Amino acid sequence: MLADKRILLIVGGGIAAYKTPDLIRKLRAAGAAVTPVMTRAAGEFVAPLALAAVAGEKVHDQLFDLTSEAEMGHIQLSRSADLVLVAPATADLMAKMAQGHADDLASTLLLATDTPVMIAPAMNVRMWWHPATQRNLATLRADGVSVVGPDEGDMACGEYGAGRMSEPAAVVAAIEAHFADGPLRGRHVVVTSGPTHEPIDPVRYIANRSSGAQGTAIARALVALGAEVTFVSGPASVAPPAGVRLVQVETAAQMMQAVQAALPADAAIFAAAVADWRVASASGSKIKKKAGALPVLEFAENPDILATVSQMGAGRPALVVGFAAETDDVVAHATAKRQRKGCDWILANDVSPATGIMGGTDNAVVLISDAGAEEWPRMAKDAVAERLAQRVADALV
Repeated sequence: MLADKRILLIVGGGIAAYKTPDLIRKLRAAGAAVTPVMTRAAGEFVAPLALAAVAGEKVHDQLFDLTSEAEMGHIQLSRSADLVLVAPATADLMAKMAQGHADDLASTLLLATDTPVMIAPAMNVRMWWHPATQRNLATLRADGVSVVGPDEGDMACGEYGAGRMSEPAAVVAAIEAHFADGPLRGRHVVVTSGPTHEPIDPVRYIANRSSGAQGTAIARALVALGAEVTFVSGPASVAPPAGVRLVQVETAAQMMQAVQAALPADAAIFAAAVADWRVASASGSKIKKKAGALPVLEFAENPDILATVSQMGAGRPALVVGFAAETDDVVAHATAKRQRKGCDWILANDVSPATGIMGGTDNAVVLISDAGAEEWPRMAKDAVAERLAQRVADALV
């Protein structure tokens, strides 16, 4: 898919730079030519010779290369590529990009380019969620920069959370989606998926039977149409799709926070099965079983993510889509839910045990909108996702 594409790869100075040789190999295997550029700090994590060997091209790391600069080499480098990829994009590099700094070769290339830019952020979780980084991220998105990742997981610093650079395969998938001539190219869509787990104590929680399969299929279909997808997933039993910015959460409150952090977006699709209630005060230690005494749990209402985004006013996505999992009077209940929440579309489905839909491979939905209720035939969840993604594309054009 990347045949004859030229990628200018700017390698930032973070521990995730160790992933760049594998990233270059995968890009070349997909047909792309890769020209590496390294910041000074990047050389502390990966050897220039290693990148040159896998890329088959010279590594550039000096702004004041007299031979190249006599021909305005940094301008030529910045504009001869089909895509500028920053991986890893450190907090420092993101700040320089957002503020327009140009004090080394990498930042000068980024300021001088008129080529599309994609970043794969990587940093400590606290750095990622710092308000300054989030402001810079919002600025870069507004400037048209595409973002893949970061993922959640264990970090070299010993902490856990968002900030891991996406794996090379996911970055390549995002690049392929970027070059796909799809109707959603340049559009940002937020998708929620999976169940939420609401803790009772450290070993018990309230959950539901959602597998996350439908939300995963929707994200995959959107990527195939060229969309940039932020995928906010609860503890699903299926693997997340490639080519998305993955944000993994556990509770409804965490999902609400992740969705708000992902905005602005052109569309938001809320396919997650979010728990309506949580235990008001989860126990910090395991609740012990006592003969003849049952525990008393006091419940509190979880944040309503669909209603919050649907009714947010300024900054609201142009299209907000919800799901209604019902067991009886499906269309009536879903229609009332759409009116109550304020979303544009609701996809209603019958999840009563006899259908086998909850956690299964098929789905049968009714699309409810201003135009009324449109019943779709029962089909594989992938087919439902493709049909919905095309409808989203049609609505956003």
